[in-house]
Amino acid sequence: MYSLAQSAKALLVFACLITLGKASPVAAQSCGSAGLAVQVLGSGGPELQDKRASTSYLIWDHGRARVMVDAGGGSALRFGESGAQMSQVDVFLFSHFHIDHSGDFPALIFSSWFEDRTRPLPVFGPPRNEFMPSTTEFVHDLFGDPHGAWRYLSELVEPGEGGSYQLQPHNVAAGSMPVLVGHIGDITLYAVRVIHGAFPALAWRVEMGGKRIAFSGDTNGEGEGLTQLAMNADLFVAHNAVPEGATGVERRLHMPPSVIGITAANAHVRQLVLSHRMLRTLGKENETRTEIQRRYSGPISFANDLDCFSIQ
Repeated sequence: MYSLAQSAKALLVFACLITLGKASPVAAQSCGSAGLAVQVLGSGGPELQDKRASTSYLIWDHGRARVMVDAGGGSALRFGESGAQMSQVDVFLFSHFHIDHSGDFPALIFSSWFEDRTRPLPVFGPPRNEFMPSTTEFVHDLFGDPHGAWRYLSELVEPGEGGSYQLQPHNVAAGSMPVLVGHIGDITLYAVRVIHGAFPALAWRVEMGGKRIAFSGDTNGEGEGLTQLAMNADLFVAHNAVPEGATGVERRLHMPPSVIGITAANAHVRQLVLSHRMLRTLGKENETRTEIQRRYSGPISFANDLDCFSIQ
């Protein structure tokens, strides 16, 4: 009798043989081979009607995809279209675990199984509270044995069961001011806790190649932490999920254009990219730009799926 684990491994071997028999797809366009760039894999939110993938970003370094931030629905397909490879990604960062920021994580990890990855993948994200799991819980709830949703991949997370490729989840208990999370080779990571209603959420700064790239994640913009995190950023990705004048729950969860402009101006960011664009903000680009430009005088871009923004 085969055990469940043996049967699962046999199926994976069979799948690998099928994959090897297929023709290789034509390589997609990436963000280029020179310097650093951020590619927006998902520029939308949870809505499907706008035909955008949900929130996700890649940082490219001389043609290699090295850092991934969030993995909302549709981002796995966009990842494939970008020409990136999961075997090359050095670190995975989560802002929080709402579905539109994390739903495609299992698909990306399963894809990486079929690539020639021979090293661990660090995964950093927020701690738990009564509404959300911690990062370690999230990963183990997906893949861990005996109760994970996809426990046939448990060797990715169970110490001593797998090979050299394993997921390494870490909970980041950041405070209201930025903290150093760690170094992954030549990549330096900082995080700060941001307010997104009652949900644990982080904003991230990635430093590499002498450049600073900041991601606001979902936040209402309260406090000074996000401004300090984005200080002197070469590129600041902020979420344009609500219009000016938003009230109620919308405003408690997200920052309107005026707050984005104040944050970008006070942080002296060199380039501002607006993403997480939802139906309530699509078509209001002129109004949004006007509100931001009352505070911030730098370049502003509205992101679409697969757009690339070079870091000058």
